[in-house]
Amino acid sequence: MVEVTKEGSNILFNVKGLHKLWAFKSQLQIPAAHIRSARQDAEAVKGWWKGWRMPGTSIPGLFNAGTFFKDDRRIFWDVYHQKKAVIIELEHEEYDQLIIEVENPEAVIALLSSPQTA
Repeated sequence: MVEVTKEGSNILFNVKGLHKLWAFKSQLQIPAAHIRSARQDAEAVKGWWKGWRMPGTSIPGLFNAGTFFKDDRRIFWDVYHQKKAVIIELEHEEYDQLIIEVENPEAVIALLSSPQTA
Protein backbone atom coordinates (compact mmCIF):
# COMPACT_ATOMS: atom_id res chain seq x y z
CA MET A 1 0.00 0.00 0.00
CA VAL A 2 1.13 3.52 -0.75
CA GLU A 3 0.32 6.68 1.20
CA VAL A 4 0.00 9.80 -0.97
CA THR A 5 0.54 13.29 0.46
CA LYS A 6 1.23 16.75 -0.87
CA GLU A 7 4.29 18.65 0.36
CA GLY A 8 4.66 22.06 -1.24
CA SER A 9 4.74 21.62 -5.01
CA ASN A 10 5.63 17.92 -4.73
CA ILE A 11 3.57 14.79 -4.24
CA LEU A 12 5.08 12.15 -1.96
CA PHE A 13 4.31 8.50 -2.51
CA ASN A 14 5.36 6.59 0.64
CA VAL A 15 5.43 2.81 0.27
CA LYS A 16 4.24 1.23 3.52
CA GLY A 17 5.24 -1.85 5.50
CA LEU A 18 6.69 -4.91 3.82
CA HIS A 19 5.74 -3.44 0.45
CA LYS A 20 9.03 -1.48 0.69
CA LEU A 21 10.92 -4.75 0.61
CA TRP A 22 8.83 -6.25 -2.21
CA ALA A 23 8.90 -3.08 -4.35
CA PHE A 24 12.58 -2.28 -3.69
CA LYS A 25 11.50 1.32 -3.06
CA SER A 26 10.31 3.23 -0.01
CA GLN A 27 9.36 6.62 -1.46
CA LEU A 28 8.82 8.50 -4.69
CA GLN A 29 8.79 12.30 -4.81
CA ILE A 30 7.23 13.76 -7.94
CA PRO A 31 6.55 17.41 -8.80
CA ALA A 32 2.79 17.93 -9.03
CA ALA A 33 3.29 19.53 -12.47
CA HIS A 34 4.57 16.17 -13.80
CA ILE A 35 1.31 14.35 -13.00
CA ARG A 36 -0.87 14.22 -16.13
CA SER A 37 -3.81 12.27 -14.73
CA ALA A 38 -5.04 9.89 -12.05
CA ARG A 39 -7.83 7.38 -12.45
CA GLN A 40 -9.17 3.99 -11.52
CA ASP A 41 -9.44 1.37 -14.27
CA ALA A 42 -10.33 -2.18 -13.25
CA GLU A 43 -9.47 -3.57 -16.69
CA ALA A 44 -5.97 -2.08 -16.70
CA VAL A 45 -4.95 -3.81 -13.45
CA LYS A 46 -6.36 -7.22 -14.42
CA GLY A 47 -4.39 -9.95 -16.08
CA TRP A 48 -1.26 -11.77 -15.04
CA TRP A 49 1.30 -10.13 -17.37
CA LYS A 50 2.45 -6.78 -15.98
CA GLY A 51 5.66 -6.66 -18.00
CA TRP A 52 9.30 -7.49 -17.41
CA ARG A 53 10.08 -7.12 -13.70
CA MET A 54 13.33 -5.29 -12.81
CA PRO A 55 13.57 -5.24 -9.77
CA GLY A 56 10.45 -6.24 -7.92
CA THR A 57 8.15 -9.00 -6.77
CA SER A 58 5.34 -10.68 -8.66
CA ILE A 59 2.89 -13.40 -7.73
CA PRO A 60 0.68 -13.46 -10.85
CA GLY A 61 -2.98 -12.85 -10.11
CA LEU A 62 -2.24 -11.89 -6.50
CA PHE A 63 0.43 -9.24 -5.97
CA ASN A 64 2.82 -7.03 -7.96
CA ALA A 65 5.37 -4.59 -6.59
CA GLY A 66 8.39 -2.88 -8.10
CA THR A 67 9.55 -1.70 -11.49
CA PHE A 68 8.08 -3.30 -14.60
CA PHE A 69 8.78 -2.63 -18.29
CA LYS A 70 5.90 -3.08 -20.73
CA ASP A 71 5.21 -1.58 -24.17
CA ASP A 72 8.31 0.67 -23.97
CA ARG A 73 7.07 2.13 -20.70
CA ARG A 74 8.57 2.01 -17.22
CA ILE A 75 5.83 1.37 -14.66
CA PHE A 76 5.98 1.30 -10.87
CA TRP A 77 3.51 -1.21 -9.41
CA ASP A 78 2.43 -1.76 -5.82
CA VAL A 79 -0.95 -3.51 -5.85
CA TYR A 80 -2.39 -6.29 -3.73
CA HIS A 81 -6.09 -5.28 -3.65
CA GLN A 82 -6.98 -4.36 -7.22
CA LYS A 83 -10.17 -2.51 -6.20
CA LYS A 84 -8.01 0.07 -4.42
CA ALA A 85 -5.60 0.61 -7.32
CA VAL A 86 -5.04 4.06 -8.82
CA ILE A 87 -3.29 4.59 -12.15
CA ILE A 88 -1.21 7.76 -12.35
CA GLU A 89 0.17 8.98 -15.68
CA LEU A 90 3.45 10.92 -15.47
CA GLU A 91 5.62 12.99 -17.76
CA HIS A 92 9.30 13.99 -17.46
CA GLU A 93 9.89 11.36 -14.76
CA GLU A 94 11.82 8.15 -14.20
CA TYR A 95 8.50 6.28 -14.47
CA ASP A 96 5.87 6.73 -17.15
CA GLN A 97 3.13 5.42 -14.90
CA LEU A 98 2.45 4.50 -11.28
CA ILE A 99 -0.09 1.79 -10.53
CA ILE A 100 -0.49 1.79 -6.77
CA GLU A 101 -2.87 0.57 -4.10
CA VAL A 102 -4.08 3.30 -1.75
CA GLU A 103 -6.42 3.36 1.23
CA ASN A 104 -8.92 5.77 -0.34
CA PRO A 105 -8.72 5.88 -4.16
CA GLU A 106 -11.31 8.65 -4.54
CA ALA A 107 -9.43 10.97 -2.16
CA VAL A 108 -6.09 10.34 -3.91
CA ILE A 109 -7.61 10.98 -7.35
CA ALA A 110 -9.14 14.21 -6.03
CA LEU A 111 -5.80 15.29 -4.53
CA LEU A 112 -3.90 14.58 -7.74
CA SER A 113 -6.56 16.13 -9.98
CA SER A 114 -7.04 19.36 -8.04
CA PRO A 115 -6.09 22.63 -9.82
CA GLN A 116 -3.54 23.44 -7.09
CA THR A 117 -1.75 20.14 -7.81
CA ALA A 118 -1.67 20.33 -11.59
